[in-house]
This record gives sequence, structure tokens and C-alpha cells, in this order.
Amino acid sequence: MSVSTERKNQRQDYAWAIAVGGIVAVSFAALLVFAWEFAATLFLIFSGVLLGVALTAMTNLLKKVMPGPHAGRLLVICLLLAAMMAGIFTLGGSTIAQQATALSGTIKSQIVNLKTFLESYGFDASYLDLNTISATAPRSPTTPAATPALPNVQHNLPSAGAIASGGGAIVSQTLKLILGTVGAVGNFFIVLFLGLAFAAQPGVYRKGLIAMSPRAIRPQMETVIDRIGSTLERWLIAQMITMTAVFVVTWLGLLVIGIPGAFILGVQAGLLTFIPTVGALLGGLIIVLASISSGWVAIGSAFALLLGVHALESYILTPIIQREAIDIPPATLFAFQILLGVVFGVWGLALALPVMAVVKVILVYLREDRPKTIAA
Repeated sequence: MSVSTERKNQRQDYAWAIAVGGIVAVSFAALLVFAWEFAATLFLIFSGVLLGVALTAMTNLLKKVMPGPHAGRLLVICLLLAAMMAGIFTLGGSTIAQQATALSGTIKSQIVNLKTFLESYGFDASYLDLNTISATAPRSPTTPAATPALPNVQHNLPSAGAIASGGGAIVSQTLKLILGTVGAVGNFFIVLFLGLAFAAQPGVYRKGLIAMSPRAIRPQMETVIDRIGSTLERWLIAQMITMTAVFVVTWLGLLVIGIPGAFILGVQAGLLTFIPTVGALLGGLIIVLASISSGWVAIGSAFALLLGVHALESYILTPIIQREAIDIPPATLFAFQILLGVVFGVWGLALALPVMAVVKVILVYLREDRPKTIAA
């Protein structure tokens, strides 16, 4: 009788285990489908969380010299950041616009020249077909002149269908431009609102996440949330210091070399530092393209500057400043970046490192605490 009862209990345990496993598998699949369908929205929310963590970290740093309520210190941080941005756009807005225009024309011109050079040696450069750019970019001496119009060609008025088609295309492109601009501005304000909301009451959202978890695992959830917040805070502070250092060194170095658009190139180099590996490569490519018009000496000097900035970032700033923040092997990070970039596009490429930091914190916690849980 006892053997029969034991077998019955075992069958019940097996059935329960299979049911739980099925529920977990279905839930995980549903989570993957949800993440795939709403990846852009999830990354947008995650960007707002990162902004909130950054503002909270700066507010906590200010606490060392300015005791008082959290809201007051956050207001001071926001006012300082707004004043800094307003000062940059007020004092350097025209310079930035001029340098951005000149830099855009220079890069477009170099791309057109590169296409002509490749085609002259028989290479297929159709992927560099920039007819709309070549109309505004300076023509190189090797670029063949446009064929003059024949004097006997009759110029007929376009038909009504052609006019309607052209007008429809103009309206369509205009709508795309307007919707793209509205979408970008809307995303900016969404991230800004979420960041300010999270930074204003970080304790409320922390308690809410803990309260949403089952009662049995709330202590573990509290530990994981605190570790994730601490890791992201340290990394963001270190990243802001690194970005500022790269901006200053690149700007001053290009200014000494005499590369046009030194300020805007320094700004883009500092901003692209937020994206590990890929950002540095992209920023370096832009700087090299911008220096081609200044001669071989400028190209060599710019390349040497890029190597120096890369050494400063990779071998001095990152090991010293981010030693206690995130310790992820470069090959692992690059592979994860490529994966998220291919799957989710620009969002995945830009936010691969903080996402991987969150995943690493969770995995390290499970590896450390799982034996204690089983023993208990």
C-alpha cells in the first residue's frame, strides 16, 4: 500500500513538474515575442531609466557638498545641465551650424571622389551612388564634366499625370520628413520625462518593483535591483567622464592640426564614445574623411591623434575609471553588440553595454546565491 502511494505521489510530482515546465516555456516564448514586437518601445523606456539613473547618480554626488532634500539637489542638477546646454547653443550655436555644414560638404565630396577613384580602376562602387550629393559637393579634377544639353532638344510641358505623380511624391516625402521629425522630438521628450520621473522618486519605483514580485523572493529581488542600480550608476558616471575627456582631447588636437570643423568633430567623438568599439570606429572614420581635404600631413596627424585618443580611452581611462563599474571582456561585448545591432538596429547597438551589464548582474547573483537557496 505504501509503495502504491509512493508511486502515486511520484506521478503527481512528475505531472506537476511537467506542468510547471510547460508554463515556464510558454511564458518565456511569450516574453520573447513581446520583446521582439515592442523592442523599440522597450529600448525607449530603458533609455529613460538610464537617464533617471544618471540624474540620480549626479544628485547623490552633489549630496556630499550640498545636504538637503533630494528634490532640491535634483533641481540644481537639472538647472546646471539646462544652463550648460543653453550656453553651448547660445555661444557656439552658429559655429556648430557652420562647422556641421562645412563638414557635411567635405565628407560628401570625399565620398564622391572615392567613388570616382574606385570606378576608374574597374571596381563596382554603385553602393556609393550619391547623385543628389554630387550636385552640391565640389567636383574633383578627375570627375568628368556633365554632358552639355543639345540645342535642338524640344522641351515639352509635362503631362497632368506627371505633375500629379511629382506632386504626390513631394507630399509623400514631406510627410515622411515631418513624421520623422515629430517622432524624434517625441522620443526625446519621452526619454526626458521618464528620466525626470524616475530621478524625482527613485525609492517609489524601487519599492514598486519589489512589491510586484512574489513575497517569497522579495529579499532576493531587492538585492538584485540594488546591485543593478549601483552598477549602472558607477558605469554612467565613468562613461560621462570618459566622454568628456575624449571630447576635449579630440577637439584640442584637431584644432592644433588645423582640421576644419574641430569642435563638431570633437562633439561627435565624445558622443560616439558612449557606444563601445563601434562608436570609436565610426568617429575615427568621420575624422579621417574630414581630414582628407587638408592634405597627407593632416591625415597622418589625425590618424596619430585617433590612436592616441584610443590608447587614452582603452588603456588609461577605462581600466582606471571603470574598473569597479563593469568588467566585461571586449570580445564578448563586441559579439553582444553585433547581435543586438543586427536584431534590433541602432537601439540595440547603442544600448548593448548597459543591457549586458544588467544581464551580468543577474547571472552573477544567481550563480552566487543559488547553492544557498537549495541548501535552505
